[in-house]
Amino acid sequence: MFPVPISAVHISAPQVSAQACVLYCPLNSQVIYEKNMNSQMGVASTTKIMTTLLTLEEAAHNDRIVEFTSVMSAEGSSMYLKVGDKVRLSDLAAGMMTVSGNDAANAAAVAIGGSKEGFADLMNKRAAEIGMKNTHFVNPSGLSDDNHYSTAYDMALLMSEAMRNEAFANLTSQKSVTVDFVYPSEQQVTYYNHNKLLGSYDYCTGGKTGYTKATGRCLVTSAEQEGLELIVVTLNAPSDWQDHKSLYEYGFPLYKTIGWEYHENEFEVSVAGGDKDSVKAVVEGDSVSVLTTENAENSRCNIYLQDMIFAPVKAGESLGKIIWTVDGKTVLTKDIVSTENVEEIMINPILRLLYKIFRR
Repeated sequence: MFPVPISAVHISAPQVSAQACVLYCPLNSQVIYEKNMNSQMGVASTTKIMTTLLTLEEAAHNDRIVEFTSVMSAEGSSMYLKVGDKVRLSDLAAGMMTVSGNDAANAAAVAIGGSKEGFADLMNKRAAEIGMKNTHFVNPSGLSDDNHYSTAYDMALLMSEAMRNEAFANLTSQKSVTVDFVYPSEQQVTYYNHNKLLGSYDYCTGGKTGYTKATGRCLVTSAEQEGLELIVVTLNAPSDWQDHKSLYEYGFPLYKTIGWEYHENEFEVSVAGGDKDSVKAVVEGDSVSVLTTENAENSRCNIYLQDMIFAPVKAGESLGKIIWTVDGKTVLTKDIVSTENVEEIMINPILRLLYKIFRR
């Protein structure tokens, strides 16, 4: 059996049920597949990706307790908050991302923005910062409104931004979340994630569902395979689960990443003239480069690491490099850096002279 370059293999684009969709790679901002991706449409509860992101960012500074009031009540999907209940902002985020609680979205909006309208202003400000040029939000939950809309492409940008937030990425990957209420203090509720792809597609890392009669089924998900992250957005898609699987199965074979495979490797370099005989080193940063599968298979990786160095050594000091090339051209370079300090000890004058020459 011989490997066949991807360019030599015909991979048919999938047929999707969605009225609009996009398959997007956030690592290189590339659209791999799209259908009406810039059409302004209702996005239903996938809106809560933005609401959850803003809520978790606020919670990171002050995860304050929110008392649920009648003004926060909402129709539709719910985490079943009652007037007088008290939970933290991070718990409201959990209620939004798992069971799509409109009550949780309203509660967070009022707590952070002073009102649903005030929070919508914050949502639109952040959308502009992300580059969502065809988006306008009027409520935190995604209930249908002619002035509440986005596009498949803009929602991919939003999911990409949200997944950079560690708290969001962790929350959206959970199949269930248990919330301990502040009041009633004895109340504990487990909420189960509506995102079925977490259980039916091995590479799924998160996402958000949405549905109203006006918008149809909406779904935003993310997936990762061997360091390659992809995002799929489908709007008004009767077969949204299958659409997402088909788009991932189309996209992942086309591209590969280089650079991710050494992120957990630890190197060791001998040290002379120090209070330690060696120093540990790791590859710096988590950046990767996205290549076509053919180029990735033809890439070369060269590790340049000093056999021995002289003290002193500072944590973070470069001790070598890893360089990836394709057809002789450098496509990615990473430093190998020390993880610890090594103090200099007294050495004889000749070795010190050699040390000074070496350090030059």
